Amino acid sequence: MSEKHRGAAVAAFLLAVCPLAAQPQGQPKQPPQPMSFFVTSTGVGNGANLGGLAGADAHCQKLAEGAGAASRTWHAYLSTQASGNQPAVNARDRIGNGPWYNSRGARVAASVADLHGDTIEAARLGNNVSKASVFTEKNESIKGFGDQPNQHDILTGSLPDGRAYSDGADHTCKNWTSGSDGTAQLGHFDRTGGGNTSWNSAHPSRGCSQENLVSTGGAGLLYCFAVN
Repeated sequence: MSEKHRGAAVAAFLLAVCPLAAQPQGQPKQPPQPMSFFVTSTGVGNGANLGGLAGADAHCQKLAEGAGAASRTWHAYLSTQASGNQPAVNARDRIGNGPWYNSRGARVAASVADLHGDTIEAARLGNNVSKASVFTEKNESIKGFGDQPNQHDILTGSLPDGRAYSDGADHTCKNWTSGSDGTAQLGHFDRTGGGNTSWNSAHPSRGCSQENLVSTGGAGLLYCFAVN
């Protein structure tokens, strides 16, 4: 065997047993992507009365700033329904274009279409929202189905495609201003329990008070996305 062929054989063997041997040595590792998605470590504390979308966004922004992510603009993943002269707002239209990464640098979704499974391929693959990938702004796990207490319900007020309801019933606790009357549509961050495995539209709450949110299986928590 010639030296040329012997060298090629050795290279092939090394590649088979150790793929890393084919990678250039001394190349710096890529830094982890900065956090652009989290679930709030706490709710506002007044049930589903968040002070409207503005109050919910401010809550996301405050928690993000406390976690060192003040340079980004944060919005809560919430829809509102048409009321009077105010048109409906779709949660999917409020969160930027993606991609979004959790507090550990893992990608949760590449785009709005990926997040909601808009195409057949995206729907088959699914996004990366799960108990293994969803963390708070403090990089802490959240209690889900089977934990005590279960807090997997996340306020969204949204249909599975991320859009607002238009059926006339209240799905947003009076557009996030009621801590008593009404109901809120909820998602399950852990994709477990309830009538389906939807991360953003699993079932309605029992009511809008903090007590009702807790008894349903939540704590008034929100999904927060960086829009830039």
